Amino acid sequence: MSTYRMLINGEAKAAEDGSLLSVINPATEAVIAEIPNATRNDLNAAVAAAKAAFPEWRDHSIPERQALVTAFADAVAAEVESLAALFTAEQGRPLDLARAEIMNAVTFMKAIARFSPPVTVLEETPERRVEVHHVPLGVVAAIAPWNFPVILALWKVAPALVAGNTVVLKPSPFTPLVMLRIGEIVRGILPPGVFNIVTGGDQLGPWLSAHPDIDKISFTGSTATGRRVMAGAAPTLKRLTLELGGNDPAIVLGDVDIAETVPKIFWAAFRNSGQICIAAKRILVHHSIYDRFRDELAAFASTIRLGDGAEAGVQMGPIQNRLQYERVNQLIADSRSHGHVLIAPAWPVRPGFFIPPIIVDNPPDGSRIVREEPFGPIVPLQRFSDIEEVIARANDSEFGLAASIWTKNLDLADNIAGRLECGTVWINDIQYLRPGQPFGGHKQSGIGVEGGVEGLLEYTNTKTIVRRIAA
Repeated sequence: MSTYRMLINGEAKAAEDGSLLSVINPATEAVIAEIPNATRNDLNAAVAAAKAAFPEWRDHSIPERQALVTAFADAVAAEVESLAALFTAEQGRPLDLARAEIMNAVTFMKAIARFSPPVTVLEETPERRVEVHHVPLGVVAAIAPWNFPVILALWKVAPALVAGNTVVLKPSPFTPLVMLRIGEIVRGILPPGVFNIVTGGDQLGPWLSAHPDIDKISFTGSTATGRRVMAGAAPTLKRLTLELGGNDPAIVLGDVDIAETVPKIFWAAFRNSGQICIAAKRILVHHSIYDRFRDELAAFASTIRLGDGAEAGVQMGPIQNRLQYERVNQLIADSRSHGHVLIAPAWPVRPGFFIPPIIVDNPPDGSRIVREEPFGPIVPLQRFSDIEEVIARANDSEFGLAASIWTKNLDLADNIAGRLECGTVWINDIQYLRPGQPFGGHKQSGIGVEGGVEGLLEYTNTKTIVRRIAA
């Protein structure tokens, strides 16, 4: 079993008091590694290193910063095979999908490294020139989740660095290993203190949120935790980007090709075992095709191979951690207690946090499985009758992250899309994200955006410079 180290000021560091946390393989429930459980002094050292490194990093030219972020991405790509195996061991996702996430993160980093904060000239006359600049904030705390532990870390780190900030990254204690290994890989690329990684338990997030020398927090996680991050940041008025929960509706109209649409909807709901903020979490199907769609979706689910992601041919892995496994099982028990019909393939009892893909047949709108974000392989399938009804039901949520519409009638789809209360709408597609797209939530799904130039500017302050030329 390996013991990993944090990255602080360019050096590999254990916790000051030597304390450790165990990392579990969710497919076997075996301990596979130990990581430092950072003390407050460890965090203070990382933040102090980032703060000390900031002036020199800020003063690097934008092309210099872009080149170093590109070199960072290239170093990750060169180690993709070993990183993918480590990813699967700690996160549970099948190996080919682990590899895909790492390379997708590399693609995003390289694209972000081509973005530059714009300089806008508002006025230019013989008397005066007025320019708007976007300048770095200082020290950024990036708090990454366990469901996509690489890309959701690096698409915070990359724009923060390109914009001229220094970074303290906190990976999830459930999935820290790949990012700690990446820290080892890139130690010699960036100046000491520019990029730091600290690991620890539940106390570390609040320490970061409240730390007086952190200027911005970029957090991806649940809405409940996002509220706590926001409260912790309030006394020092830290800048925030919060990408939070979703309960995304997928609206399936009666004109779709069912055989073609069913596999797309299945993976929209169950990719990464449903542990995606932008998964289809409420599938609303027109009554004219509901029964056939349900039956074909259930038949497709029965063909999926569930198991340890390290095994060849596995398509779905386990729930990533015990806490989430127990939460999903509570939702399953709640649906059963209310008499909902659950459709699922058989799955033998075995070690690991495994739940097969479950379809809940037409539960009422007020049920927990419809109102809450399950973040696991269970999805409610619901009937609807007309467009006004389905729009109202889709919007009836505290969340507003994303939605999808499935139909051959593109004019109707455009009309529906314009009326849905969320940050992204896909039409006959889902989970399509590219580096140039701004991505963020409405309502309680978040604050700010990630991706695109808009996401880069989240890591800056606006500065207006007025120059008087002539008296």
